[in-house]
This record gives sequence, structure tokens and C-alpha cells, in this order.
Amino acid sequence: MTIAIGNDHAGTEYKFEIIKHLEKKGYKVLNFGTDTNASMDYPDAIHPTADAVESGKAEMGIILCGSGNGAQMTANKHQGIRAALCWNNELVALTRQHNNANVLTIPARFVSLQQALGFVDIFLSTEFEGGRHGDRVQKISCAG
Repeated sequence: MTIAIGNDHAGTEYKFEIIKHLEKKGYKVLNFGTDTNASMDYPDAIHPTADAVESGKAEMGIILCGSGNGAQMTANKHQGIRAALCWNNELVALTRQHNNANVLTIPARFVSLQQALGFVDIFLSTEFEGGRHGDRVQKISCAG
């Protein structure tokens, strides 16, 4: 499975650890984020990450910024993206089970690295339940 990852300067440290974690598990990672701590505008990393998921170059995405809010808002501008901002394990599982989220948003300044790595594992291993949730997810896309 290929995972797209994007981050701003607030998520650089976590991004490198997440990439190592994913590669150890056999995932291919497409890195669209900054590799430095120099201030940068998160949309410049998040739009290419969302594009990769939306186009099928990656099956799932992970995005990081300080609060997670800006990254999530940016990703969700893409029609085929369902980015979920998560700060605990239950939210991560529920957003996969009930919302079929395809992008995990991590608030790097508000969770520990160990929590973030746990979120990644839960996100990638939790299946969408479908059923009534499938009907609801279908209604997310705007018809124009």
C-alpha cells in the first residue's frame, strides 16, 4: 500500500518518525511535506498530498500541522478527500469505521509522538463498516 504524507514545519519531526514506522511495516511512502523546521505555508504540502490520494497514486494520506485544523481544512477542499482530525484512538477508529476517512490529520503540537504512531496503526488497520454509514458517506459529496 502507498501512503501520501504531507506536513508543515510543525509536523516535520513526527513526519520523519512516521515514515520510518511505515517503511518498517512495508508501506511505500510519498513525501510531500517540508523536511525542515523553517516556517512554510501548510497548503503547499497538503494540496499535493490530497491530490495523490484523490488521483489514486496513494491509497491513504497522513497530514500534520500544529493544530491539524489548517491541514484538515485544506485537504477537505478536495472532492475525493475525507480528512479527519484525530486526537485519540477512539476517534481514529470511528472515522475509519463510520466515515471511511482516507486522510488522517494529526495535530502535532497536541499529541505525543507515541500517540501519533498509534493513530497511524489504527487508521491503516481499521476497516470501513459500510451499511448505513455507506449511505451517509455518499451524501458528503456536493452535487453542485
